[in-house]
Amino acid sequence: MTLAQLFSIAKSLTFLFTASFGACVAAYAGQPVAKMAVFDFELEHGSQVPGTPDHHDAEQARLRGVSERLRDNLARAGFAVIDIAPIAKKAAAAKLTACGNCADGFAEEIGADYAFTGAVYKVSELILSMNVVVRDAKTAQPVTSAIVDFRGNTDESWRRAIDYLYRNVLSQRLEKLKK
Repeated sequence: MTLAQLFSIAKSLTFLFTASFGACVAAYAGQPVAKMAVFDFELEHGSQVPGTPDHHDAEQARLRGVSERLRDNLARAGFAVIDIAPIAKKAAAAKLTACGNCADGFAEEIGADYAFTGAVYKVSELILSMNVVVRDAKTAQPVTSAIVDFRGNTDESWRRAIDYLYRNVLSQRLEKLKK
């Protein structure tokens, strides 16, 4: 086989690959994207031990950080993350972990298909647990949930916990929402 023949075959294969890839992208682009409302995580405390340091400001910053990190992960995965700013004050006042699925109504109000609520349960300065619940905003039916226990009340431990929770649990479970 000559070099010219090989070049001709390579050109044909390149065209077929490019055309196939373009068709796949075009087909995917036509698919509706699931819209997610990720509400800010809440903090639940166990019994406070007298004399333990108050980390309120740092923990509030961590709550905002894990909420934003989850939103970023979802956006990178191709989901539409809806801005919760129009209802953020109402959602914060409602105590989403105890309001009887009111997050579903808030999510629907801003046009989201799914409501994500999250909580960090602080047993002590050493033992914490992060929980995420995903519900269908229209039906209020649970879609999935995930929980991870972690050690250490530090910025790094919180980041690692949300990354682990998304990468190893939520991402696989949420794939079905893309179809």
